[in-house]
Amino acid sequence: MTTILPPPAAFEAEVPVAIIGAGCAGLAAALACKEDGVEPLVIERDPLPRGSTALSAGLIPGPGSRWQKALGIEDSADLFVADVKKKTKGKGDPDLARAIGEGAAPALEWLADRHGFEISLVADFDYPGHARRRLHGLPSRSGAELIDRLRAAAEREDIPLLTEAHADALYADDHGRVVGVRITRPDGSTEAIGCGALVLACCGYGGDKDLVRRYIPSLKDAVYFGHPGNTGDAVRFAEGLGVSLADMTGHQGHGSVAHPAGILISWAVIMEGGFQANLFGERFWNESQGYSESAEAVLAQPEGIAFDVFDARIAGIAHQFEDFRNAEAAGAILTADTPEALAQAMKVPVNEFAATFAAVEDAKRAGATDSFGRSWAGSKPLAAPLHAVRVTGTLFHTQGGIVVDGTGRAMRVDGSPAPNLFAAGGAARGISGPEASGYLSGNGLMPALVLGRAAGRSAAACAKAAGPA
Repeated sequence: MTTILPPPAAFEAEVPVAIIGAGCAGLAAALACKEDGVEPLVIERDPLPRGSTALSAGLIPGPGSRWQKALGIEDSADLFVADVKKKTKGKGDPDLARAIGEGAAPALEWLADRHGFEISLVADFDYPGHARRRLHGLPSRSGAELIDRLRAAAEREDIPLLTEAHADALYADDHGRVVGVRITRPDGSTEAIGCGALVLACCGYGGDKDLVRRYIPSLKDAVYFGHPGNTGDAVRFAEGLGVSLADMTGHQGHGSVAHPAGILISWAVIMEGGFQANLFGERFWNESQGYSESAEAVLAQPEGIAFDVFDARIAGIAHQFEDFRNAEAAGAILTADTPEALAQAMKVPVNEFAATFAAVEDAKRAGATDSFGRSWAGSKPLAAPLHAVRVTGTLFHTQGGIVVDGTGRAMRVDGSPAPNLFAAGGAARGISGPEASGYLSGNGLMPALVLGRAAGRSAAACAKAAGPA
């Protein structure tokens, strides 16, 4: 259990800035901190940094980026903020959304120019809720590549990384200033490390069943598809320090994870003209609402199971994603030449599925909006060979957390800024508001990168102002 402790008589070591967590947020913070002339210590509980970042598709929205401009795509932070406001129904933090929207393109260009990341724009399909094609990623379109590149960049900058070290307690003085971190090793030994400033980048609470049950009871029995280390450390630190939490019910779900293979299937298979059907061979919702909402929609079906249905053209688009290629290699993708044969492969009622398939194709030909509210205008027909993949709904990561400003500084319950505490990534409040429906694709990694970079710079400035320990 994480706790807040009084300062020890002495620390075994002291550093100007400590960063808890070596995911996208933590490593971005470390790179920015070092760039500003302060050497941080990154503390990671795992033997190798992976975390939630490695489990993601590695895509980051960057409104107004140079990659968009090269393709003639006009975008801006204003348009991004408008998209966030629409998706969250005005329930998100508009100031934070603006700070992140304005910082995203510069942060992506920083990774490319200073650290050599081979970034490109996903320009061949749309993501729900984004008015422009603005998601960027590395060649493999995988979070595993992103975290590996961030770790390599930190190694080139000679940033100390302490692995297999669980930061399970903080030391704070009588005024609530964090003065150190207690780490516990796998063998049970502990060490007290003093710090001038602290960045919490230890993600959210999706791996803690009690916290999920408290804040997201509808997903209390859902498969958790995030990193098991996301056990709510930042939440408990915040509660102990009197730091404000917000949007704790917000989360990203996903209703397109291959079952039982446990491999993410890109939502491109749906947005490019595919659909979902349940074990009765019937559609059950408006899939164009988004993949975060799809988790609850799929879990509400018999056995919590559905099928993504698409064709070879769409598979070709999804093939750019490493996860999809892994699903193919695992044999998770079913193939048939007719709807009837596909239904047999899916083991769903043939007549019902054939009727569902025909209704979708009829709606496409008519450019109609169906009874679920999905518009099929402009959607291309599905053609043989047809594909399907058995999927379930999952909880990916939580979106609520510590209230921060645009610099990553944590805010206290009384509205005052915490003196030397910063947060980013899943540890911080996101921009998706309090509901799963507020999540836009990339709205986990985007704040992680932007606020991570901002928090690293802010922590460096804080440590410089405090002077030598």
